[in-house]
Amino acid sequence: MAPSRQTIALAAVGSMGKFVCEALLRDDRFDVVVISRGRDPWFTSRDIPVHVSDYSSDSVLSVLDETNATALLSFLNLNDERYITIHRAFLSACQASKTCKRLMPSEYCGDVERFPDRPRFYGTTREPFRKILKAEAGDVEWTCIENGWFMDYFLPKEKSYMRPVPDEFPINLDAWTARVRGTGDEPQSWTLARDVGNAIVELCASEQKWEPITYVCGEWGTYNDAIKTMESFYDRPIPKTHTPAQEIRDYVAANLDNDQVYAVQAVMCDEWSIDGATVVPKETTLRQREKYFGNCRFSTLQEVLQRAKGVEGVV
Repeated sequence: MAPSRQTIALAAVGSMGKFVCEALLRDDRFDVVVISRGRDPWFTSRDIPVHVSDYSSDSVLSVLDETNATALLSFLNLNDERYITIHRAFLSACQASKTCKRLMPSEYCGDVERFPDRPRFYGTTREPFRKILKAEAGDVEWTCIENGWFMDYFLPKEKSYMRPVPDEFPINLDAWTARVRGTGDEPQSWTLARDVGNAIVELCASEQKWEPITYVCGEWGTYNDAIKTMESFYDRPIPKTHTPAQEIRDYVAANLDNDQVYAVQAVMCDEWSIDGATVVPKETTLRQREKYFGNCRFSTLQEVLQRAKGVEGVV
């Protein structure tokens, strides 16, 4: 007898969630449903069922039990107290559900075990919810996916669902400029969003218990290395400016109470990078790759640039 298909529920699907949707649609082990505040033609054009919800516990629970979902994946990208409130509702819905006993909150950060409060606005949102999960999850299995920076930010905007973040990411393709934070030799890690999506689907298929933190990575390196790769690939130099590490740290220290201002958050991302907090731990990442992701391929920056050159649309 063929194994039964699992239904995976995706909440607040944004850019990253679209890659997970596509990976689930390609995999005959799964059905997918979306929980959203509204309807989007992107989903209806792919025949993905959308359940409109206010993200309250009761609303989400009704969807989970109606669809017999086995896992709830959140892509809610908020950087204020609403992140905690809504994720608490997601956890409560899973706790009350008859079938859905796996929860993946929206994370996509770096080494959160060594740097739980980086970037700073994650320290007031993601880290408190991680503590809630550790203390209150009960019979709900959970994991936080951490991948460093998305490699998609090295690509032209039409090549990814991920929206460009030129104030946060040091390389601006439209302007063809680079802003080196610190020395540029601080360790970093990058992962293609599609590879992250494929890994999430494999994790949903795994019968092994999820670990609280799951790391994935396409490439470890530095921004100085990445800039050289870009210059070599496009055969043109990138004009560079430099922001000293102390200037970044002084600005953050003076603006700790303004972490809801986007300009401040952007510099807090600079701090995240110069602290080496974006880099996922290699030993743990490779161990988990062997444990969960034997069917996954993780692309290097050079491979992604080459692939983007050869295809139209999203890589």
